Amino acid sequence: MDKLITPVSSFEYIGILISYVYVFAIIGIATLLQKKKLLSSEGSRKFIHILLSNWWILAMVLFTSNIAASVGPFTFVIINYLSYKKKWFGAMERKGGKEDLGTVYYAISLLILALITFSPSSHPSIGALGILVMGYGDGFAAVIGKRFGRLKFKISGSEKSLEGCLTMFILSFVTAYTLFLFFPVPEMLIYSLTIALFATLLEGLTPHGFDNLTVPLGASLFYSILIKIA
Repeated sequence: MDKLITPVSSFEYIGILISYVYVFAIIGIATLLQKKKLLSSEGSRKFIHILLSNWWILAMVLFTSNIAASVGPFTFVIINYLSYKKKWFGAMERKGGKEDLGTVYYAISLLILALITFSPSSHPSIGALGILVMGYGDGFAAVIGKRFGRLKFKISGSEKSLEGCLTMFILSFVTAYTLFLFFPVPEMLIYSLTIALFATLLEGLTPHGFDNLTVPLGASLFYSILIKIA
């Protein structure tokens, strides 16, 4: 068990509080922008989706314990599900009959990766890759695809666009390469291209809503495998 769980330090309780403040601040800003008609319903969801992925960067500064890092995500698995059912946070929820559990899956991905990659046997940078690829790659792919997508196709029951897939690939590559500048790996360019291609395929093949699970978990797993075989 010593290799799976790390104890919570007194400073990390402050980190948990900071995490809550950060998340609720993002939701509050998105809600305000939506009320002022500066963001659409879908725009507010993507605003939250993208900016909340940065919590992982904050977590890497605040936490060394996987238990402490998991408290926030665990809380938001519950909160996001209740919001989905009761519409507590309208800025996070889809409108127009397209509701899905994407926000819950997002929190579940954060929880799983926090438990695993903040443990002594792993490293949080592995989780960072999956979460940031989901946040920036998947987030902007949806925005660009919806607004500028012209070359559309259907796969796994979801409509995708070539423009969105290209955005996913480019931003996944940029995200991975930027992360590797801080946590170097051999053949950074090849690693970044390979991970970006894998994440893009995952996003494209995953049914609607489930990409908030498959992209972060799959990309982080793929990265960890690459490290081991390097």
